[in-house]
Amino acid sequence: MSAAVSVGEAMQSLDVVDAGRVKRLLEGGIKIPPQPRVLEELRQQTMRKQFDVRVLARIIGQDPGIAAMLFKVVTNAAYRQHQPFDSIEQILHAVGVRQTFNLVQAISMINLGSIKKHQLVYEAFWARSKTIAQLAMLIADERIAVCNIFPDQAYIAAIFHDCGVLLQLQRFPTYCAEMRLEEPGRWVQLADEDRKFNADHCVVGYIVARHWCLPEFICDAIRFHHDISQLQNHVSRTMVAILQLASELYYREQRVPNPEWDLVKLEVLPELGLDEDALLEFADIITERFHAEPSMA
Repeated sequence: MSAAVSVGEAMQSLDVVDAGRVKRLLEGGIKIPPQPRVLEELRQQTMRKQFDVRVLARIIGQDPGIAAMLFKVVTNAAYRQHQPFDSIEQILHAVGVRQTFNLVQAISMINLGSIKKHQLVYEAFWARSKTIAQLAMLIADERIAVCNIFPDQAYIAAIFHDCGVLLQLQRFPTYCAEMRLEEPGRWVQLADEDRKFNADHCVVGYIVARHWCLPEFICDAIRFHHDISQLQNHVSRTMVAILQLASELYYREQRVPNPEWDLVKLEVLPELGLDEDALLEFADIITERFHAEPSMA
């Protein structure tokens, strides 16, 4: 696992335009959230040549909120062969140490705390993100032989991919209204966001992901999750494809149109080894598995 990356170091990988945007946001008061102590302790332990799973379990168990959410996350059907889980130590053994660490990172982002304004939007944001993350885990599990993306990787990418929206919401008093986030089915349109705020939630999310030491291909997928054509790295493209299909299935669940799907599906589906005819059956499989598992809300 990677050592900590400073915000300044993360910004060095951006081009001049995006680095300038992030710099202005930071100067304007936007705060890149620090990693919780539990993640730092876990990282220190796992970077040793030898580590004790019992110690890792105790570290996770020190935070009751994270521990409780971890048990909820692993009820996902992607881990059906290991269920039920009776202890954190069992999760670490069955799911894997690195995989469990990824899940804890994602949970830590969810548990960072609420915002004072736009409480309903905040709650709706995480309900949306967690549903997309559950769907992404199932897509990854079903297509693992084709995509070589694992459920924990899909989950953490889905939780982080839109986190920049929350930071923009805190930075700009009119962001919620201008982006019409209180309307059912509405989501941030990059062209509108750029025109009105000279800011890009994808780039902000990328900086958060780099600062939190997420794998590089996941960071790149977060940065370009609305622009898959910009990605040359196959695994990053595949991750974006999983995020885009999970988002499409989320929109179908909500019975509202997805304004992005028709623009991206011709690049998304081949990455997953699917075509439009195969998608019909595949979507039914994912939806059926999604509704068969307990809620992770």
